[in-house]
Amino acid sequence: MEPSLDVVGVGNAIVDVIAMVDDDFIEKHGLAKGAMTLIDEERATSLYAVMPPALEISGGSAANTVAGVASFGGSAAYIGKVRNDQLGEVFAHDLRAAGVGFDVSLASSGPPTGRSLIQVTPDAERTMNTFLGTSTLLAPADIDPELVASAAITYCEGYLWDVDVAKAAIRSAMDAASEAGRLVSLTLSDSFCVDRHRHEWLDLISDTVDLVFANETEICSLFEVDDFDAAAAQAAEITEIVALTRSARGSVVVSGAERVEVPAVDVAEIVDATGAGDLYASGFLFGLAAGVGLQRCAELGSIAAAEIISHVGARPQARLGSLGG
Repeated sequence: MEPSLDVVGVGNAIVDVIAMVDDDFIEKHGLAKGAMTLIDEERATSLYAVMPPALEISGGSAANTVAGVASFGGSAAYIGKVRNDQLGEVFAHDLRAAGVGFDVSLASSGPPTGRSLIQVTPDAERTMNTFLGTSTLLAPADIDPELVASAAITYCEGYLWDVDVAKAAIRSAMDAASEAGRLVSLTLSDSFCVDRHRHEWLDLISDTVDLVFANETEICSLFEVDDFDAAAAQAAEITEIVALTRSARGSVVVSGAERVEVPAVDVAEIVDATGAGDLYASGFLFGLAAGVGLQRCAELGSIAAAEIISHVGARPQARLGSLGG
């Protein structure tokens, strides 16, 4: 049976709280610049209290990606957990308004909806301190195997792997996709995630994953090497397609003996790097589901990444399909 959806994403349902700060703010509050750090509710409350005025936008890595797929004109759905609180209602509304299917029940008890406190410095680097909240309670019971089977590609977020019940949910989604003969994709999310889960992920990629997304730091960390080309070659030996972003140097895609290099799209001013990798994945997945070649997939990824770094926030402000999709 032909898929009725292009992509279903599985990830941490998060609301982004984005503020522009200087490097002194990062140092004063002991933040790990450029990294995603998990924090508890108390730390989230105290950090939010000292942040300058901020923009609150529904986010979450995989949610950003499927919103981008929809912006290209593709069909997408999302699986993630939010609470029946104000931020949870905002998250659900924003995702549906973007054209993404979201039918997971809002939790009626437990922690509040997750949020990521994002500090953007003048160099456009983003520093994320994330309270996962109820997103960590995503469980296998929340995975609809029929929904997963209806999508050409299932895209799973590495950030979810930090919690056992959410890890089980990812495995459930991947199993459903594999059983239906669909493509399984994993984004490595963050080099710190790679450090925590390297051995599990190497096994998972070898056994289950067809498409891996990573940036240069993440893929080198996965194989514990300093040489990008060596890491890319090793990745291509254990999975079907590897899509690797290199910031201003564009991206490299490797599939078997095929290697494609695509430059980044020029941007007049880089305002906020938040979501660049998420939106690169949007373009790539949209192209792959449409059946275009890897070169075009990577070009679509570059188009989407360029749009997202030209403004604050990790959701497109322009219809990506009108930019070359």
